[in-house]
Amino acid sequence: MLRKLKNQKGFTLIEVLVVVIIVAILAALAVPIYMRYVEKSRSSEAQTAIAAIRKTYDVYRQTNGSTQDYTIERALKETNLGESTVKNWKFEVTGNPPKKFIATSTEDFAGGADKQVWYDVNDAKFHGYGVDSFTNPETEGVETETQ
Repeated sequence: MLRKLKNQKGFTLIEVLVVVIIVAILAALAVPIYMRYVEKSRSSEAQTAIAAIRKTYDVYRQTNGSTQDYTIERALKETNLGESTVKNWKFEVTGNPPKKFIATSTEDFAGGADKQVWYDVNDAKFHGYGVDSFTNPETEGVETETQ
């Protein structure tokens, strides 16, 4: 009976366990990186919409000299954003002239509600969800990226 087992080919239990442990370690490293890419791609929709809204505000200001009477509702109408973008994000603008353009996710957004992406005119940078802050998959808390 022992002679039959010695001639059989295959992996030992230790070899299989080592491979499983290596795969688990690689998965533990890859999942957070993958989640960051997912959040970055989801936030790109808001960044694109904010850029279009900014251009609409710029055109209005250049044409009329001020954005005093220009509302976000009017800007959204003139920008012609896609239905899914309007469904996923709620937009607001602060300041006159605008200092900050903010997009807040709605309940329909795949990443969850109340995620914010904003463009700061003074910094000339985007901030927020998927840009410089990410969800920690272990705690579901928000982490900021240090540069």
